[in-house]
Amino acid sequence: MARFGYTVCTPVIHDPLQTALVQFLSLPGDHVYLEFVSPDGPESRLTNAIRKGGGLNHLCYLADNLEKAADKLAQSGMMLISPPQPAVAFACRRICWLVGEDLLPIELVERTKSGDSCEPGL
Repeated sequence: MARFGYTVCTPVIHDPLQTALVQFLSLPGDHVYLEFVSPDGPESRLTNAIRKGGGLNHLCYLADNLEKAADKLAQSGMMLISPPQPAVAFACRRICWLVGEDLLPIELVERTKSGDSCEPGL
């Protein structure tokens, strides 16, 4: 049991494409996850972001079709910063990243089938 009633849902997962170590927590019975993210080493793309301080790093949403969802967000002014690619932390489902004026990155995770709640893990 972690602080504030959260439980650990996954072991620490290394994602070499994202150059990150991640771990997911949730409240019992909830399908919203808290993700702890850390650079996987000094050469990680996340190292500079961490130097700026901790806190909210990004928001993540489930999408039925990554390309359509990314296009819709791009039409609203967001910019694609990382095209769809497999993510170890989501059992190699594809993810993509966008950013808007507020500079808060948005991660989209591809739904694989109807009713899929996209639980994180290997």
